[in-house]
Amino acid sequence: MIPVDSESFLTVVSVAAIAALAAGLVADRLPLPVVVVEIVLGIVVGPELIGLAEPDAFLDFFSSLGLGMLFFFAGYEIDFDRIRGAPLKLAALGWLLSLALAYSLGGLLALAGVVLSLVFTGSAMATTAIGTLIPILSDAGELRSRFGKYLLAAGAMGEFGPILLITLVFSTKGAAANAVILILFILGAVITAVVAVRGVGRGWELLERSLETSGQLAIRFAVVAVFALAALASSLGLDLLLGGFVAGVIVRLALKGREVAVFESKLTAVGYGFFIPFFFVVSGIRFDLGALTEDPVDLLKVPLFLALFLVVRGAPALLYRRVLDGRDRLALAFFCATELPLVVAITTIAVEEGHMRSSTAASLIGAAILSTTIFPLVGLRLRAGRASAEAPA
Repeated sequence: MIPVDSESFLTVVSVAAIAALAAGLVADRLPLPVVVVEIVLGIVVGPELIGLAEPDAFLDFFSSLGLGMLFFFAGYEIDFDRIRGAPLKLAALGWLLSLALAYSLGGLLALAGVVLSLVFTGSAMATTAIGTLIPILSDAGELRSRFGKYLLAAGAMGEFGPILLITLVFSTKGAAANAVILILFILGAVITAVVAVRGVGRGWELLERSLETSGQLAIRFAVVAVFALAALASSLGLDLLLGGFVAGVIVRLALKGREVAVFESKLTAVGYGFFIPFFFVVSGIRFDLGALTEDPVDLLKVPLFLALFLVVRGAPALLYRRVLDGRDRLALAFFCATELPLVVAITTIAVEEGHMRSSTAASLIGAAILSTTIFPLVGLRLRAGRASAEAPA
């Protein structure tokens, strides 16, 4: 059995509540993503500072569940009817450009001795934290704007592309074995999708009716889909991020064309109200602050990586010159350069396998925290008043 540190568990739950309160109090003046507050408070209560909470297997378990739910919502927000065509094509080309830039810059950093592996460092820089931006974008009315469909497509590629990299490149198996395993997972996901679409189509009245009862059948099925596909991915040697992401896509397809406001509200309460905060708070608790502060040079890596995030994920905005004006392209660059969850995931894998120093991982995560704090505010400032002026996409 996994030993339970009840004091650390209570600390994490309390910190999550305090973080939401703090973010809510300053929301009118400073729309700060609550995930940033969660990580910062996690660092404060962790062993590096106050020491109220210690990382253990029990907290790591809930952290993994939270990560799976986070990427469920990342997949769920992808409406293929909205982003197909030019938005998806530009997003794919943009991410390939980002990957080329990331690996080129990562190679230069490796040659200079700043990092150990260009692959892990480059892959971390080529991500986007669109899942963490969804609440802010929704409140600003951007999700239904014309600009929003290009941003959602770019964000989807910035999360799905790196997930595939984690699955295929970072695995210890050979390329052929990885391909076979991925095909098996895709077959399982397709079967799940067919069953889900048909089941929801035939039983939607029952599912909808249960949303107002203690049964909550629709919510329970959605949670089963998340963890079942995450378990399938893990059992096949793939990363659970892929399972959570695909589960979100499947649930979105199954609910296509139905009124799901109540369903989304309840599912958001389950995910963002309980599971997802565990990932960010525990990430803060595990943050190696000592590795970052013991050498002043390592602190200088933080603004360096922050600038590289903007170069790697912001440069592809140039591809949008025919569909977006200069101000919107700049806003898109800042939103896409917002990184965090996958940076944590990739650096964790890299440190465990000896491909990255703890100080480099801390610098990347520190830069990612700053990107999630600063870049969305700049993007919202650039888009101020534009979402309401645009016709819904």
